[in-house]
Amino acid sequence: MPKTKKVDHPIILGVVGDSAAGKTTISAGLAQILGPERVVVICTDDYHRYSREERAKNGISALDPRANYIDIIEQDIQRLRDWMPILKPVYNHNSGAMDAPEYIEPKEYIILEGLLGYWTRNMRANYDVKIYLDPAEDLRRTWKIQRDTAKRGYTVEEVLKSLEKRKFDSVNFIQPQRTFADMVVSFYRPEGRSEESGAHLNARHILRPTLPHPDLTPILEAGSKKGLRLELARDIDGKPVDVLEISGDIDDKRAQSMEDLIWSLIPEAQHLRQNVGHYIDDKNRPAMSHPLALSQLLITYHMVKAALGHHAV
Repeated sequence: MPKTKKVDHPIILGVVGDSAAGKTTISAGLAQILGPERVVVICTDDYHRYSREERAKNGISALDPRANYIDIIEQDIQRLRDWMPILKPVYNHNSGAMDAPEYIEPKEYIILEGLLGYWTRNMRANYDVKIYLDPAEDLRRTWKIQRDTAKRGYTVEEVLKSLEKRKFDSVNFIQPQRTFADMVVSFYRPEGRSEESGAHLNARHILRPTLPHPDLTPILEAGSKKGLRLELARDIDGKPVDVLEISGDIDDKRAQSMEDLIWSLIPEAQHLRQNVGHYIDDKNRPAMSHPLALSQLLITYHMVKAALGHHAV
């Protein structure tokens, strides 16, 4: 256990969002920043109750809580928080069936990513930081088509049919979990760039007062057009929130200034400072995005502060 650790349980981060919302990209990036030896990433979508064939026969989608072992997810999150190992199910996205379970021991940081991570109160009570990914719907559709055709063997027609079929479940089961997040992160296309789906996407962060967010005023100016803007706004439920806008075209100097500020606020974690914002693009090539990097760093900030005991749960 590192000397900076001040709490007696693993720090648990939730990353929830609809299918192809970017959960795996965000989670993998955070694990790389914090150090793979200190992080375990768990996909809660592995807890499916039915195979793909069984779901098709039952007329039920993977987004429906009834198609998942929600009680076992609750139990395993609690075990991990108590420093106990779990035997996690493994869902094979290629075959649509279950593979052999995986023995997992908790580490200092645990990232739980998936569709239904905030579905119950018992689940939510065990997270230190809760993120909801809410990309623009046209962008999510693009990402899902890219992923499911390239990695999961679907045709474009099959992906579009699946998206249409899942609309009801998305609205009724996935989107309501947005209200429980400490941060809502939305990537969206810049105006006039309808084909953009990667490095130059804009990012919008809704920062709710459920966590003490970092003071970014040293690098932010009211009404600034230099790539970063912070303003007070109303969320979709009418409650006041801070909204941080990060332009996809932010210049290197401005992005570096924000990175430097965030790292200065967590001096205990300077040993974590490595390249951030890297991901694999739709052509399977390494790429870098400033909005992604800054999003990862803001989440890292909260995980480190939680480990230091700054976030009461």
